Amino acid sequence: MFSLTMNAKKILSLAASTIKLFIIILLFNSNSKAEEQNIKSYSDDKGILALMYHRFDENKYPSTNVQMDIFKKQIKIIRNSKYTFYNPKDLNKNFHTIKVEKKILITIDDAFSSFYEIAWPYLKEEKIPFILFVSTEAIGKNGYMTWDQIKELEKENIVYIGNHSHSHNYLVDLKNNDFINDINTANKIFIKNLGYNPIFFSYPFGEYSNFIKDHIAKNFKFSFGQHSGVIDVNKDEYELPRFPINEKYGDLKRFQFLINLQPLQYKALFPQEKYLIENNPPNFSVEFFDEQNNLDNINCFSDEGNQWEKSNINFNKNILNINFREKFLFRRGRINCSLNDNGIWRWFGVQFSVKQN
Repeated sequence: MFSLTMNAKKILSLAASTIKLFIIILLFNSNSKAEEQNIKSYSDDKGILALMYHRFDENKYPSTNVQMDIFKKQIKIIRNSKYTFYNPKDLNKNFHTIKVEKKILITIDDAFSSFYEIAWPYLKEEKIPFILFVSTEAIGKNGYMTWDQIKELEKENIVYIGNHSHSHNYLVDLKNNDFINDINTANKIFIKNLGYNPIFFSYPFGEYSNFIKDHIAKNFKFSFGQHSGVIDVNKDEYELPRFPINEKYGDLKRFQFLINLQPLQYKALFPQEKYLIENNPPNFSVEFFDEQNNLDNINCFSDEGNQWEKSNINFNKNILNINFREKFLFRRGRINCSLNDNGIWRWFGVQFSVKQN
């Protein structure tokens, strides 16, 4: 009887240890899968709103230019609205931390000379942090900054350099090996001139495919597109949205509306592939979180047929579907959705790249 009891205790002890080990392994695997799948949950994230600029006081290019006096007024609007400027270095530290206050991130694409000569002195004086995205092939050419100027800026603690490819080509049009060679060339030039390859990347023209995005994810920590929206904890680090600011869409009333926007968070968006080859128009759907209220108030606009019109939407519970009228005709197709959530305006946008014949 004593022997049986001792054996039973040993068996029970062994079983308990086995179960405990199994639970530990299960929890570890669950955490690993959660990190791998980037499991999302609804939050009250006020978000980071990124603004994209290019040229300053270059009137010949209204689609990428902003007047410096207007830029200063935009900065004043941001400050009068009690928003603070986001330091890009904090992306690496607290991207997955809920933002209890809205932040504004300034980004500058292409490193045009007009930025260095006109906007940079003002940003330096005002101590406003920003990311300067550089395409390495153009540097030193007429109309662009030089490496000495980039190095001068890079020494400042408010300036962060980003990679914008080598050629600034339409990357989706390149063969896979040519695309990889383009990025490798840029990386080597950055290392030669700055001693490192930046952690930030910006897709030229905001265009990318899953193949391009996956390769960028292996070489950088964050990448930005040109689709509009507000960055929140549930956004993909390699599909970060920005609002383009230029003469055409830069009036001050619109600007005030933009900077007040908050994220319209979603759980999933389909299709994940943003490069349309044969599936044009795509079967488009967005799954929102159950906690998101007032979805009946959502409005979407899309530019299929190369004409902006209100989208034909329908809901299946918390999943929004868009039935496109026709194909996207231009090389980039866009969708913008906004929601009046009890007086808080929320927004997200999507950009597709369309294969050209």
